[in-house]
Amino acid sequence: MHILVTGGAGYIGSVVVEELIRQGERVTVLDNLSQGHRAAVHPEAAFYLGDLSDRETLRTLFSRQRFDAVMHFASNTLVGESMEQPFKYIGDNVVNGLNLLRTMVEHGVHRFILSSTANLFSQPVQIPIAETESIVPGSPYGESKFILERILDWLDRIYGLRYASLRYFNAAGATSERGEDHDPETHLIPLVLRVALGQRDHITVYGTDYPTRDGTCVRDYIHVLDLAQAHILALRALNEGSRTYNLGNGLGYTVREVIETARQVTGHPIPARDGARRPGDPPVLVASSDKIWRELGWRPRYPALRDIIQSAWDWHRAHPYGYEDEDGSGPRNTP
Repeated sequence: MHILVTGGAGYIGSVVVEELIRQGERVTVLDNLSQGHRAAVHPEAAFYLGDLSDRETLRTLFSRQRFDAVMHFASNTLVGESMEQPFKYIGDNVVNGLNLLRTMVEHGVHRFILSSTANLFSQPVQIPIAETESIVPGSPYGESKFILERILDWLDRIYGLRYASLRYFNAAGATSERGEDHDPETHLIPLVLRVALGQRDHITVYGTDYPTRDGTCVRDYIHVLDLAQAHILALRALNEGSRTYNLGNGLGYTVREVIETARQVTGHPIPARDGARRPGDPPVLVASSDKIWRELGWRPRYPALRDIIQSAWDWHRAHPYGYEDEDGSGPRNTP
């Protein structure tokens, strides 16, 4: 298959591209590099610099290339920022997604994978969270993904566009070549590892009075390679119909447990300071992945938190400043 991966220079997208190519697929990446890195794109993937807001760019790309499927990772993704800039998220994420979907329909491409989010579930009634849980988005970011999921349902009914919406929880870990490098960085594990690298003085624990086993939030961490495999399995199952899956380990770890595991993996003390709760942080978010296991046989291969953090630590030690600047002048992120 020839697969277009939007956002394929980003963290999860680049690992999915790596796995697709390893499995013999042909891949084209479209990315505007606002959050991704050219150096993260697998050398065997074709790369196009462009933005989904530009319909002409999409028409030209789809006219020149024949795609069998699209995997859509390109998105504004910061939950906190979406609370401050709702138009950027509900506007850009939805409009850009519509531009892509409209172009697909115009060119007869009818297989689509959506990178969705656990932020659809801000008020879960049952833990672990199954696909039947009521959707109450926790932010404009989550709302934008829910709108796209609803649009996909209609495009399936009207045009026969087969899709998979993959709602994953906390992506973490790395491969030997590709890891997590955001600017700004907001995710717990890479921030903790920056303390171990001496690039930060401490890690802040936001909220210590939650109704959990140690008072800190519980989250479900899933290795990025396991996510990549789920995307590929879902893509190959689309001939049997559209589908929606929650993706996680089904295991929850507290913030303090993540920090302590990182101390053990790195051998560094990693000082932590207690801070106030952040608005909108649910106490517990853990996924049930029973549905994708029953239907596609997917199971995480790297469920242990220690293994996830070890893979991330190996990558960050090898790339202490993340990916280098595109012009080769030096590190993109400095302490």
